[in-house]
Amino acid sequence: MPTTQPLALLGGLSPQQFMQRYWQKKPLLVRGAVPGLKPLLSRSELFGLAARDEVESRLVVRNASSWSMRRGPLPRRSLPPLTQADWSLLVQGVDLHEDKAHALLSQFRFVPDARVDDLMISWASDGGGVGPHFDSYDVFLLQAQGRRRWRIGKQQDLQLQEGVPLKILANFQPQQEYLLEPGDMLYLPPRYAHDGTAVGECQTYSIGFRAPGRGELARELLQRLAEDADDEAGTALYRDAGAPAVDHPAAIPAGLQQFAADAVRAALADPLALDRALGEYLTEPKPNVWFDTAAAPRSLGAVALDRRSRMMHDGQHVFLNGESWRAGGRDATLMRRLADRRSLSAAEVGRASAGAIDLLRDWCEAGWLHPQQEAGNG
Repeated sequence: MPTTQPLALLGGLSPQQFMQRYWQKKPLLVRGAVPGLKPLLSRSELFGLAARDEVESRLVVRNASSWSMRRGPLPRRSLPPLTQADWSLLVQGVDLHEDKAHALLSQFRFVPDARVDDLMISWASDGGGVGPHFDSYDVFLLQAQGRRRWRIGKQQDLQLQEGVPLKILANFQPQQEYLLEPGDMLYLPPRYAHDGTAVGECQTYSIGFRAPGRGELARELLQRLAEDADDEAGTALYRDAGAPAVDHPAAIPAGLQQFAADAVRAALADPLALDRALGEYLTEPKPNVWFDTAAAPRSLGAVALDRRSRMMHDGQHVFLNGESWRAGGRDATLMRRLADRRSLSAAEVGRASAGAIDLLRDWCEAGWLHPQQEAGNG
């Protein structure tokens, strides 16, 4: 994606300008961000998604000043009547299930894939919403159907209401108000308070981003490093031949403390171990994702990543769906191109080594990658 060309999606800003001026700094309202936008899914199709076991969904209903929330799966009979006001259906990760949603999410790849989370669709009856709240991550709110009124503010008081199943601000103080029409979009940085209310039936698409906490990241990486600890640190046992008898048997021996410290250093001795663990963590599929296995074609031509596949790279590795491979030379360039573009032409695949072809075939069999019919080839 060219990062210096103006985009209607960003109100005529280039991705580079947007990232420098707005990202994680201040809101941006874009009228006509996606001109002529129509809902990617009809109401009945969205309700059908919410009824599926593998799809994350929530039903939020407001009754005067009280709130209720129910998690999916949500069959149609469990939803309120369409004529009832003040309710919302939120369907998470629609990009994992619908190619059209995945294509829309791909328009935001001027932000690194490591930060992109998912596309959520919120359907609401008149007056529906989830109350004033804030997110800990960046979000683009794209209006797809009907209208939604947004009140936003740089909230200082983040105290939440007690006794409600949602994280609703107790003392919301909006500073600005916007009415979004289909195709309009509002960007909000983290912790910027907002309250969206449907004006008639509406659909809003939320493009959300990942922001792992330091503690979470440390825990995940250490767990992954621990899995390889025996290989990196070895299996030698602690020995203390010649150690004296002790007067304080409960005291931990200094030699054992040193042995433990040396073991941890040995486990981290590989300078690439931490980078490898990070890439595997960032590409790990979500818990509700699985792939359909298939036989690889006898002759491999153009290929494209499955919409559910997460593929990234660094200077030494390529990562796909929680696994890693060392990469170098021409094949590494090819694999990084696959990660960046999410597809390879038949000509590009034809330049791969036999080992790389075998790897691509393995990914096809796992359902992570699919053969593609190129234009002009029948």
